Amino acid sequence: MIYSLLKKGLFLFILLAGYFTQAQIYDPVEWDTEVKEISEGEYQLIFNAYIEDKWHLYSQELPEGGALPTVFRFDNTGEKYELIGDTEESESVTEYDQVFEMELSYFAYQATFTQNIRVIDSTLGTINAKVEYQVCDDKACIFEEEKFEFVIREGTVSSQSVESLAEDSSEELEVNNPEEKRSFWGIFIVAFLSGFAALLTPCVFPMIPMTVSFFTKQSKSRAAGIRNAIFYGISIVVIYVLLGSLVTLIFGADSLNALSTNVWFNLAFFVLLVIFAISFMGAFEIVLPSSWGTKIDSKADKGGLIGIFFMALALAIVSFSCTGPIVGTLLVEAASKGGTAPIIGMLGFSLAIALPFGLFAAFPGWLNTLPRSGGWLNTVKVTLGFLELALAFKFLSNADLVLQLHLLEREIFLAIWIVIFGVLAFYLFGKIRLPHDSKVDHISVGRLISGIVVLVFTIYLIPGLWGAPLKIISGFPPPLQYSESPYGVGSSKGNTLASDSDQLPDGAYYGPHDIISFHDYEKGLAYAKEKDLPLLIDFTGHACVNCRKMEERVWSEPQVLKTLKNDVVLVSLYVDDQRKLPESEQYVSETTGKEIQTIGNKWSDFQISRYQANAQPYYVLLDHKEEKLIAPSAYEPEADDFYEWLKKGIAVFNRDASESIESLSEGSESVFQ
Repeated sequence: MIYSLLKKGLFLFILLAGYFTQAQIYDPVEWDTEVKEISEGEYQLIFNAYIEDKWHLYSQELPEGGALPTVFRFDNTGEKYELIGDTEESESVTEYDQVFEMELSYFAYQATFTQNIRVIDSTLGTINAKVEYQVCDDKACIFEEEKFEFVIREGTVSSQSVESLAEDSSEELEVNNPEEKRSFWGIFIVAFLSGFAALLTPCVFPMIPMTVSFFTKQSKSRAAGIRNAIFYGISIVVIYVLLGSLVTLIFGADSLNALSTNVWFNLAFFVLLVIFAISFMGAFEIVLPSSWGTKIDSKADKGGLIGIFFMALALAIVSFSCTGPIVGTLLVEAASKGGTAPIIGMLGFSLAIALPFGLFAAFPGWLNTLPRSGGWLNTVKVTLGFLELALAFKFLSNADLVLQLHLLEREIFLAIWIVIFGVLAFYLFGKIRLPHDSKVDHISVGRLISGIVVLVFTIYLIPGLWGAPLKIISGFPPPLQYSESPYGVGSSKGNTLASDSDQLPDGAYYGPHDIISFHDYEKGLAYAKEKDLPLLIDFTGHACVNCRKMEERVWSEPQVLKTLKNDVVLVSLYVDDQRKLPESEQYVSETTGKEIQTIGNKWSDFQISRYQANAQPYYVLLDHKEEKLIAPSAYEPEADDFYEWLKKGIAVFNRDASESIESLSEGSESVFQ
């Protein structure tokens, strides 16, 4: 009897094992798509297939009696568009197939298919397509079909499979996160221009002819002089890049970004930049100890390449009173970006400083074209001082925003900038003189044009006091809602919204552009479920410049604003909110091991632990199960691209919702049957 029971149990185990083995779901091919505009009215639809190891996707052309070929079908051809030729495919492999026992052409690991189309009707918006394919390994074959939707518009570069929208990989995340490359290029360009500005100061400009003349006279040949001058320029680059590397090493690449939202960091650099500005205006000079210059000069006298390197170091020390404030400002801005930004900033700055020495050494005749030193050099220095002063208030504003003190609201910030740039305009017009300015009977054409540009900018700022968006400088002043009159002086709109605030959902408030928003994740999620809408998490910061740019430049666009107001529930989580959590809610992060004591700490830890990201802005679209609908997006200054991202995520949410309704309906029918 025991033997009989064991025998039956073993049989049952084999049946169950077989069932679960057969029930396993395979998905060995992932698809994504692109659209490329070939010429006016002609586009190329691109299908990319990524195939798992040991699986084969078959070609479109196969002999009968074997595997099923890959087939592409396009809806409504001939109505608003027509196909140009057949669907092309990348190179395949042809060999004997063990499964079908015949020669077959297939793709391993990756395949690309392209179809050119011509638009007949300009109202064409989308093209729906489908691929039917068979994929096999050495044990089994699977027949599948995949549906795609291509968005056709001028300048379009990409699209994505409707079926694969919810299955975004980390590679897609990188595509949707261009902020790092953009910001690093921006830092390099700004630093490069700052280097040229530093060249035009009294401490650096006179050094160009002196240094180049020294190399050309002391060298035995012209070639040696050029070589020495080039090494001198390279030494300048090395010195400043080492400075940027030192900043990154001391503070750490990952922690620099966190400094940008730190109250004390912002206050310290507000004071530092004010000191730099006053120095540039002529109140005093910031110099390094004279003993440093003396020691470096003694090293430079030794000659050779080592001596040239110390000459470059002497230049950096002697010119510090002019370059120091610019370098300091660049390092502060670069530090707020995090990563290797300080190194990139110093590379751009030093290249601009070093280039003239190499070029003028190679072509010494160019020295005659340089303008003579004079009072104009001090004008450049003073102008930089005004710019430093204006930038200083950005750091003070950051601290005020983080603490939510409302001491430096938008109107006050703009009033300060209007005064600063207004005074600068008067200075450039020669109406104001500062201590080191030379007396002039007339101003140059360049100075007049500069004054006009500054005056125009000053006038442009004035309407901002009455609620104008000022998109050119978005991200610098406090956001529109952080002001005494968010809707402009005399507007009744604020009173109307205040009277309607009682009807807002629990925990909601009017965010940028009067979008109903939440600060609390759980309340936002509950409201999203109630309204049957996807949840959009906006990881942001009070002191986040790119967050303000997104809100003021991108969110304000009609198609984006309409979507944010009607098709999603917005939850804005501020990672730099310094308000303390109740002691009962404070904890130690399991991910980072840090103490979570403030609201900002909580949302920062939430972003790191769930999405392995710590930069802002960062946008995540979720369904009601808190699963990502599409790869998260970061800073995206193109409104159309951000709108496409929103639309794709919402399309996945709506598709999943309709499928859930269909499955419930089928379940109900089976119960009644």
